[in-house]
Amino acid sequence: MPSTLLDHLHPILAVLIAISGIMAVLSFNVMFCIYAERKVSAWIQRRMGPMEVGYHGTLQTFADMLKLLSKQLITPKGVDKPIYHLAPIVVFAPVVAAASLIPFWGGVLISNIDIGLVLVFMFGGFAVMGIFMAGWGSNNKYALLGAMRSVAQNISYEIPLILSALSVVLMVGAMGRGLVIDGQAVKITGTNLAHIVLVQQHADIWFIVYQPVAALIFFIATLAETNRTPFDIPEAESELVAGFHTEYSGMRFAIFFFAEFSNMFIGAMVATVLFFGGWDGPILPGPIWFFLKTYILIFVMMWVRWTYPRLRFDQLMTLCWSVFIPISILNLLVTAFVIKAS
Repeated sequence: MPSTLLDHLHPILAVLIAISGIMAVLSFNVMFCIYAERKVSAWIQRRMGPMEVGYHGTLQTFADMLKLLSKQLITPKGVDKPIYHLAPIVVFAPVVAAASLIPFWGGVLISNIDIGLVLVFMFGGFAVMGIFMAGWGSNNKYALLGAMRSVAQNISYEIPLILSALSVVLMVGAMGRGLVIDGQAVKITGTNLAHIVLVQQHADIWFIVYQPVAALIFFIATLAETNRTPFDIPEAESELVAGFHTEYSGMRFAIFFFAEFSNMFIGAMVATVLFFGGWDGPILPGPIWFFLKTYILIFVMMWVRWTYPRLRFDQLMTLCWSVFIPISILNLLVTAFVIKAS
């Protein structure tokens, strides 16, 4: 059974090490994803992308980070100061908590919790609260409209997202009965992220084979949850200036930006665990397989962003309530029926 990295350390020391490690991974991911997004968009649009700072622009992201650190923090008149200042923290803190739950290798986990999948979705809901706080506290109509759009969009798309994940949870509960690993019987919990990978590893097949519809809906709903094009309605710059973070500058804006790319990273990692076997793979070490799958999904997210135009808000909501939710409910019912019949 997977054990955590921090089992034998003092609790306070374990927490400090865990937070430091998570922040290091998330920071590297954001740096890499920003550079990759620029290069991928340039490749799709037949441009060069950043080329000046460092070899082929590899240090451009560091230059932008230094610029944001040196920017003056401007607080507009009329803002609700407690809400305005707390919003970036409320958006950012759940990202760190959710990242600690992801199992990137069987023998190396930050935390191994039976309700890990539930907690990941719960922390995702907190981020929506932070976005709404940013829009409401900014005393700006564009920001408020962006925040209201974000609340409606995220609450709606959480439904097919969770329903798709529930199809996997049912399969884990059914396929994990009587599972024996290293001569020891394992009590499998469908919402334990490490157990989801173990069941796929033991069955020698990834759930994408059994649940292609759920995987597709989960991926599209993840795009909507992370405000990625064609679902970037809360930030629609052609309509709302910059949306919910219009009134934020310097590092306050950078925190929102950090959280957005980190949420994309977490969404791709959860999809890797649910549908692509997590760390499972031949020859190469588990962590390499895990992050390779994760970054392939992130590349697809970037590809989609620079290929499709933004949806209108009514199209976005109709797609969710009239298409994705009925299909995900039907897929869940079919999964339950097949499991019961087998």
